[in-house]
Amino acid sequence: MNLEKLNVRGVEVQFVREGGGRPLLLLDSGFSFEHDFVSRLARHFDVIAPSHPGFMGSPRPGDIDSIDDLAYLYLDMMRQLGLREVTLAGFSMGGWIAAEIAIRSSDRLSQLVLVDSFGIKVSDRETPDIADMFAIGEEDLMRLLFHEPQKFKIDMNGLSEERLAIVAQNRAALALFNWEPYAHNPKLLNWLGRIDIPTLVVWGQNDGLVKADYGRKFAAAIPGAKFETIANCGHLPHLECPEILLQHVTTFAAKARNR
Repeated sequence: MNLEKLNVRGVEVQFVREGGGRPLLLLDSGFSFEHDFVSRLARHFDVIAPSHPGFMGSPRPGDIDSIDDLAYLYLDMMRQLGLREVTLAGFSMGGWIAAEIAIRSSDRLSQLVLVDSFGIKVSDRETPDIADMFAIGEEDLMRLLFHEPQKFKIDMNGLSEERLAIVAQNRAALALFNWEPYAHNPKLLNWLGRIDIPTLVVWGQNDGLVKADYGRKFAAAIPGAKFETIANCGHLPHLECPEILLQHVTTFAAKARNR
């Protein structure tokens, strides 16, 4: 896949674009796992998949330091690319960004797909909704992220210096965008009722980082949203259960467009 670059209001956004047909803007999780889900989606959509500023070697201007900033950046990106009737999909942190986009403006959107998304607070202030991914070791984090963590373990000793630098950069950026308040916007839950497009919320049934009941509450706050779980799957279905997730996305998109 060829990496493209676009200047969006002075911010360099790096992205890949693959496939054809109706556009799908894919907002990734922020974790450092390589995957082929863009190519899988490209069998059905014109996929635009940006690297969030500060991730995957992309530059991050100093004034881009919040999920709000990313939401407005991608709204401007869609406008600059002339995208319309966009299926907006996001994983984990990318789902949080997608939800923030949808509550601001759905003018260029046709459907919304949220997969194991961060972003809301559903419990009292003393009860964590999302496990603290920055306070545990790598093996413990892998057990929270995956139903079968041994399949996705990254051998740090086998990585090139360039790849190690990207992993370190990704972790620093993930902490920056999710640090305080931790992995949520205290006001987002109250604004989800503004979402006025067909919405699918998909959750790995074995997600240890963000439990499926959190996903159900996320979906319940969005008018008409459909909630689905994927069995034997963790926090990152696009890695662990890609074909099942793909089927959910394509089936939902087709039904939503035929309404």
